[in-house]
Amino acid sequence: MPSADSHETSYQEGLRIRREVLGAEHVDRSIAQVSEFARPIQEFVTEYCWGMVWSRDGLPRKTRSLLNIVMLTALNRSHELGVHVRGALNNGVTVAEIQEALLQAAVYVGVPAALESFRIAEAVMKEFSEDN
Repeated sequence: MPSADSHETSYQEGLRIRREVLGAEHVDRSIAQVSEFARPIQEFVTEYCWGMVWSRDGLPRKTRSLLNIVMLTALNRSHELGVHVRGALNNGVTVAEIQEALLQAAVYVGVPAALESFRIAEAVMKEFSEDN
């Protein structure tokens, strides 16, 4: 069973990576605004998704970002898709690569899901370019 120290280490690593990918402002705001009820899921996501999976060497961050965009399209998770499009741009994914990933998703998960994802991605990319 992992020790409290190893949980804290993976949580801190997750927090570091999550801030690098999604932006410190977004992450800090999410953590600051979390309710006591939702706090455990924020901690879980930070420790396990970011601290244990995103920290692995097996895939580059660009690839992880593209996978997330496609999976979130398949699941029709609009809010998380927008967050991960911004993260993908922070990870060096190009607009053309996001476009190709969404076209690939359209074929395998359906055109309606991909159309919505194109709309969300385009809005995020416009906002991202205005911010940078």
